[in-house]
Parts: sequence; C-alpha cells; structure tokens
Amino acid sequence: MTDDLWRLGVADLADAIRARRVTGREVVQAHLDRIAQVNGAVNAVTVVLAEQALAAADEADRAAASGRSLGPLHGVPFTVKENIDLVGSATTNGLTLGEALLPPVDSPHIAQLKAAGAIPIARTNMPDVGLRWHTGNALRGETLNPWNADLTPGGSSGGDAAALATGMTPLGMGNDVGGSLRWPSQCCGTAAIRPTLGRVPEHLSLSAGDRPMSIQLMAVEGPMARHVRDLALALSCMTGRDSRDPWWTPVPLRGEGAPRRVAVTLDPASAGIHPDVEAGVLRAADALRDAGYEVCEIDPPRVADARETWFVLLFAEIAEMLWPSLELVLAEPGKRFLELAMASGPRPGLLEYMQAFATRLTIAREWARFLEQYPLVLGPVSTQQPFVAGWDISGAHAPRELFGSLSLVVTVNLLGLPSLALPVGVANGLPQGVQLIGDRYREDLRLAAGQSIEERLGVFTPVEPRRS
Repeated sequence: MTDDLWRLGVADLADAIRARRVTGREVVQAHLDRIAQVNGAVNAVTVVLAEQALAAADEADRAAASGRSLGPLHGVPFTVKENIDLVGSATTNGLTLGEALLPPVDSPHIAQLKAAGAIPIARTNMPDVGLRWHTGNALRGETLNPWNADLTPGGSSGGDAAALATGMTPLGMGNDVGGSLRWPSQCCGTAAIRPTLGRVPEHLSLSAGDRPMSIQLMAVEGPMARHVRDLALALSCMTGRDSRDPWWTPVPLRGEGAPRRVAVTLDPASAGIHPDVEAGVLRAADALRDAGYEVCEIDPPRVADARETWFVLLFAEIAEMLWPSLELVLAEPGKRFLELAMASGPRPGLLEYMQAFATRLTIAREWARFLEQYPLVLGPVSTQQPFVAGWDISGAHAPRELFGSLSLVVTVNLLGLPSLALPVGVANGLPQGVQLIGDRYREDLRLAAGQSIEERLGVFTPVEPRRS
C-alpha cells in the first residue's frame, strides 16, 4: 500500500492514518519521493519542506500511538502557494525581492489546517503577485501543464493544480480574485472550491497596508484537491474565526434544503465556446439529471456586464493604487500582461469607478433573484481550453479574449459567490472542467452536486507528466 500512497486523496489518507494502517511518516515520505520523481518535469513545487514535514509527521505518529485525540486532517500533507504566509518559508509573491520576506506567523487558515493535523510539505509556484492567468516568474521559472507541456497550467494557483494533477500533494492552498483557483483546475484536471467572501479568514502579516477595496471584496482563500469530498473536508477545517480578518462571517457550513434545480449555461457572455468545453458542460448536466436534479438550459443575468464591471473595479485600482509600485518589481512577462490588460479598455476615472460599485449591487440583486429559482448554476470555467504558454502576452488582443472566455469566472468574483470547479472528462488529450455556482454561504449545495457528478463521471488525476 505504501507504494501508492501518493495516489490517495485527503479523506482516504486521513482514515488510513487514524486506523494505523499507515504512518504519517510513510505518507509524507511517499509524497516527498513523488516530488523528487516528477517535479522536474512540471516545476510546480518551488520549495520542499522535507525536514520540517518529516519532523511534523513523526510528532503526528507519536500522538496517534499515545491515543491522543486526532484532528480530521491528522498527518495529511498539503502544499501552500507562495503568496500565503507559512512560518519558516518566504512569502515571495513570485517576486525575486520576496525571498527574504519570512512571515512571523501563519495566515489564519494555514494555522487552522495545522491545528486540524495537516502538515505543510512544500511551496508552490505562481505568477508575479498573482496577477496573470499563467504560472511563471523570474524567481522560480515556468510551471508546465502536466497534460501538455506546451500549454498553460493556468494561474495564478497553477503550481498547486499541477502538483495535485501529478500526485505530489493530495491538497493545495490557493486563492482567487479572478479565477485563480478554478482556471488552473480546468487546465490541470483537478478540483477546487472558491468559498463565499468571508467564509475563510485571510491575512498577510508582512503587507505594507491593506488591499484596495475591490480586491477585499473579490479575493478569497480556498482549497484545491482531486476529489470533491476532500474539498469539503478541508473547507470544514479552515473556516474558524480569526480577528485579523474583519470580513470573516460566522455562518454554518450547512444550510436549509433547497430545490434541486440547475440552470445550465454554455456561453452566457456570447464570447464563443470551444466544442470540447461545451461537451463537458453537457456531460455534467446529464450526470446531474441522472442524480435526480431538474436541469434547465437558461443563462444567468448580465454576465457580460458583470465582466466589464469586474474589469473597471479591479484595473482602476491596479492602475491608480498598485501600478506605481508594481512596475518597479514585476519581471517583464508579468509587467507586459498587466500593461496589455490595462490598455485593453478605457481607463476609468473616479466617476466610472463609483458607478461600477453601484452596478455591482444591481447585478448582485438580479443574481439573487435568479438563484432563488435556480439554486445551482452549471457552466464552463473558461469557454476555451488552455492556451499555448505565452499567448496571453502575445499582443493587445490576448487580454480581452481572455476576459471574454472567463466571463462567468469573474462574475463570481464580482459578486462574492461560491463556486466549485471540477473535471468531467478528457477530450483530445486535455481535461474538461466545469463550475457550479450558487448563492452566498451555500458551498454545501455545490459540494453535494459536485459529488454527484464525480460519482458518475470519475476522477482523472493523478497523471504522469506529458510533453505534448
């Protein structure tokens, strides 16, 4: 059994450790061995925390042997994106100057995961400051898609997605301000949940100041895994109160029953959809129908308007508040992407920025009404398959095409809604992914529906890295 431990998911590993069928050291060592075997082919893991992880595993084994009460993630390894605070490892944000930024304390959800028994095993790659839909930087290099090395693994949590897809970790920690959990999951054939704003507490101890308002409203921390039930288990261990995050909201993880009614949307912003992506959404719809859900093909409201509102809010703040500092520290690819993105639309002034916040509320109200009728929205993550690495900085056309394909993704960010991304198949050698969206604080409905899909369609990773 120990030869295949890296293939197992979070819940199975936790059960095996609790039942004393395997030790925490065996589990951690199996994943360290897997990292040594395959990371050179994808460059997903940036820093291996072998000594610390093995010491923590030995302590976990002593606790199990002594009969002490064990946490729900006891002995399970996990990886951490480089823009999350983890004591003993630099929070680089993908920047060369970040190598010296050693946090004095863990981010809130990392501390809670450790308290539940989980063991940090490695750091994972990301783009410069997380503001690109591809993963790579001057400090750590490029992360490759394990299904096809010529294609992007997605971003900005592409390191965790690629590590999950190749069996280097059963659980990853990323974040999402514009699809950074869900888009890499589509690219790499893994799963992730973007929780509701306020569900998971977050804080960075070394930040010079708090983030701009739109990022406060749109960015969340979330788990990544290969199995839907592992997302549910991890989420349950990282939602406790922490006074460092005033946005944290004390809402139960399970709510009242809701109609099992699903709105299926294929191309709600009329950006065009790849046939393989469309086929994946329809396959997921069939799986939900087979599970007893009522499935209707209908578009949610104002997705194109939501995309444009997201763009105005985020890029107005980047241009006015962040760019003077960013242009001094970004490596050339990350800098070029943001320059192209900012130039892809008119630069909003104060009036447009204020109007965008008013529009956000209007769209949120329309979505709230829609979600009363359709508690689940099933659609694509991106309407397109992964692009060739580097295409996103190939010219002025690229950012706007990307924004169009990710319209449904950024609508979720704008409105602060929860969304589950999961794989549903493989077409022409690439994974197909979908997302399940719903009302605030109803992650439970998405996880239940996602479990129904997974039970019918399967899990498609881990895989061996492929060149093309």
